Amino acid sequence: MQDEATFAALVGRHRRELHVHCYRMLGSFTDADDLVQETFLRAWSKRETFDGDAFRAWLYRIATNACLDFLRRTSRQVTRLTSFAEVSWLQPYPDRLLDEIEQPDAVAVARETIELAFLAAIQLLPPKQRATLILRDVLGWSATETAETLALSVASANSALQRARATMREELPARRLDWTSNEASAEEMATLKRFVTAHVESDWAALATLVSEDVRVTMPPHPVCFDGRDALSGLGEEAERMGDWKRVLTTANRMPAAVGYVKRPGDTEYHAWMIDVLRVENGRIAEITTFPPGLLPAFGLSATL
Repeated sequence: MQDEATFAALVGRHRRELHVHCYRMLGSFTDADDLVQETFLRAWSKRETFDGDAFRAWLYRIATNACLDFLRRTSRQVTRLTSFAEVSWLQPYPDRLLDEIEQPDAVAVARETIELAFLAAIQLLPPKQRATLILRDVLGWSATETAETLALSVASANSALQRARATMREELPARRLDWTSNEASAEEMATLKRFVTAHVESDWAALATLVSEDVRVTMPPHPVCFDGRDALSGLGEEAERMGDWKRVLTTANRMPAAVGYVKRPGDTEYHAWMIDVLRVENGRIAEITTFPPGLLPAFGLSATL
């Protein structure tokens, strides 16, 4: 492990899954970038402590503690969660990057642990509860492995897990804690296509048939929340006044998504304006989370059309 190039190649095999792990801990794609780099720097500086067994687990321990240090420095935790508007740092994760992770590591990106609802809810947990839940219930680590990573007794780790599970059940009462579902369904993608068509054609009557009566729209990092069909119609009419629109379909967080490009009067190109991630329930859009377009390179998309 003395050769830096060999070491970099070895850790590089785990880069994407470690990035997802940091993303899940923090809720931010860009912060996860920084923490993965910090993980690799720490791993290199501590390479003499590696005993030659379970290299992947060793990296996860370093990444987890790097994230805990970040959370201690920033005090980044929400005290309530009425909507995603409280989680200003929340960002989407492109499915095209999740798909880079192969078995057996793909368990780390099972749908219900990468959806925005899970990512937002976990921000309520104190850092060590958050880490305990992820290590135990997402990654399947034992109580002993988790306790050693977090410098806790096994009893303390088990207690932290119980408290974390209780909070998550309260926040996500309809969800399971075995989390095994996969990518966006064909029905969800069909709903997305109809949503995109309605928006591009400014067909607000068609849009109203696609959304639930209590549809919610949030726009991290902006602390705003819009509820109901009337609010969505108003947002659509405001978008229509901006100019002509095009949409590019994609997926994020195992959910249907679409990038919106607008051509304002006088422009010659369509410029990326937003990334919408949709939560679809029973064939209707229940929630739209609108993000700024800063992560388009991660989606493999351009800033203009």
